[in-house]
Amino acid sequence: MPPTPREVFLQLVWGVSEGRWDELPELYAEQTRVEHPFSPLGDKPLRNREELRKHFSAGRLLPPLHQEPADITVHETTDPEVIIAEFAYRGTVENGEPFRVPCIFVLRVRDGKIIASRDYIDHISSARRRGLLDELIEAIRA
Repeated sequence: MPPTPREVFLQLVWGVSEGRWDELPELYAEQTRVEHPFSPLGDKPLRNREELRKHFSAGRLLPPLHQEPADITVHETTDPEVIIAEFAYRGTVENGEPFRVPCIFVLRVRDGKIIASRDYIDHISSARRRGLLDELIEAIRA
């Protein structure tokens, strides 16, 4: 029996927190649609595993963090493939300063694979936790 949408979501957020960048694309169907509607740079949707591999491989270049998903609430919907997950990535940066990045993911999972996802992330808090806020501001200005 394939994993439930809730189980796939938990594999995803723990995989991100633990930096398992090579494993994460395998949580998605070969053809998928991953959107980041609040991205300040207007990112285009990721449509397949290869694009997701490239997306997740960028995680290796980021400053290391100690984080975990916290405050998780998963809402089941009337569609058995769809969940809405509220949570935050919470942890500390290298100097020990705490951070919290609130998120809401809307996932559609079929046969144990994510076929669609809308990931609403606080990109400013995310950039701040990585020490990349100045770079984000410059990219927005450009």
